[in-house]
Amino acid sequence: MAKFFAALAFIFIGILPATVEARLITDAAGRKVEIPDRIDRVLVAGPPASALVYVLAPDKLAGWVSTPSDAAKAYLSPSVRNLPTIGRLTGKGGTISTQAVAAAKPDIILDVGTVDATYSALADKVQDETHIPYVLINGSFARTGETLREVGDILGVEGRAKTLADYADATIKDFNDKLATLPDAQRPRVYYGRGADGLETGSAGSINLEILDTASAVNVAAAAGKGGLTQVTPQQIVAWNPDVIFAEDGKFAAAIESDPQWAGIKAVKDGRVFVQPSLPFGWFDSPPGVNRLIGLRWLEMLLYPQLFKSDLSADVRGFYKLFYQVDLTDDQVTALLKRAE
Repeated sequence: MAKFFAALAFIFIGILPATVEARLITDAAGRKVEIPDRIDRVLVAGPPASALVYVLAPDKLAGWVSTPSDAAKAYLSPSVRNLPTIGRLTGKGGTISTQAVAAAKPDIILDVGTVDATYSALADKVQDETHIPYVLINGSFARTGETLREVGDILGVEGRAKTLADYADATIKDFNDKLATLPDAQRPRVYYGRGADGLETGSAGSINLEILDTASAVNVAAAAGKGGLTQVTPQQIVAWNPDVIFAEDGKFAAAIESDPQWAGIKAVKDGRVFVQPSLPFGWFDSPPGVNRLIGLRWLEMLLYPQLFKSDLSADVRGFYKLFYQVDLTDDQVTALLKRAE
């Protein structure tokens, strides 16, 4: 009889759920956050975190902050194309409630980008209400490699994170090494226009223009002040007279090439108006995340052709295979670069 009860106890113990181990980390805001040792589902707070979790561990992504367009889905791995749209916690487009956060049943919430008191307070609030660990990660472009390693360690995908981080470090180092030989007088003056009218841009210090700072170009809109996104007028852009214009939206590029009020701008006269590729994520912005690494390859070819001679099409294929895990067709590469070169 004793043997029978011992065997029964063994069977009963065997069907109990395993104890979930936890570990304590310090996030970018200095917050102490206890996270599970094993993480299977991640709820992303905003678009930069979506891109980061997708490239590191697509199987752990609980859902999108906004539904990818049909065009974008063609550039994404089939496994994530039809994930649910959960909404976003951060920014002016924040739509998700704490009840919806809890209903998604994530192991952690991850936010990547600017880290300040506002984001820290939101993280504390959501974490207190949902009892789900909320981790803030510094998404500065210069530390992309470090960001990949940090989040790779959190998600338990250190091997893949190292591969992507090594690419990021090499890309940024190669750019900086070559650019060190360029005189300041040869650094182009650039305007970046967001939206269909192109009149939203980033002022000095904006994370949305961070890649332009990394590329050592002059952001002409820095004259509008310091901060984040800001609205400007056509008259201001004409007065700034940029050498190059980058458009988030092709409608803006088409407008400035046909509207007489823009005709006197050097960028327009020289035919140096370019549209950022944006599938599945923007190369310059939209979001300001790890996706900007291929944007740096793009900018170096456009802004400094005398220093960089690589094959952009080959770079694009390699990046999309490595980061997005998709093999691009010739037609897809052509479509991406249609207004970008």
